[in-house]
Amino acid sequence: MKENIKVLVIDDEVDFCYFVQKNLVQNGMFDVIIATNGNDGIELAKNEYPDIILLDLFMPDMPGEDVAASLKENSATADIPILFVTALASNDDIVDSKESKIGNNYILPKPVRTKKLIETIMKILSKP
Repeated sequence: MKENIKVLVIDDEVDFCYFVQKNLVQNGMFDVIIATNGNDGIELAKNEYPDIILLDLFMPDMPGEDVAASLKENSATADIPILFVTALASNDDIVDSKESKIGNNYILPKPVRTKKLIETIMKILSKP
C-alpha cells in the first residue's frame, strides 16, 4: 500500500490550517503537518521532507515569497513543490495551470474548496 501524501501547511491563520488538515486527513490519502509562521515552516520542511507545501503569501513574520526563496536555496528542500494559497488571488486571476504560477510555484485562491485543493495537489504531484 502506498504511503500517504505528506502535506506541509505554512499559514498564520490557525482556523485555515485546522480545516485544511481536517479535510485532507479525512480524505484518507494525506498526512498534514502545520506551521503557523515562516521560520517554523522552513524548519519543518527540512526535517519532514513533505511531498508538497501549501504556503500563504502574507504572514506577519515572513512573507511567503521569502519562505519559498529560502526553501529553494536549500538543497534538501529545493525540489519540494510549493502551492501558494492566498486570498489575494481570485479565480478570475487563475485561468489554467500555466497561468497559475508565481515563479515556479503554483497558486490557488482562498477560500479553498477541499475538492479543488485535492485536485490541484494531485495534478502538481503527477507532473514529471
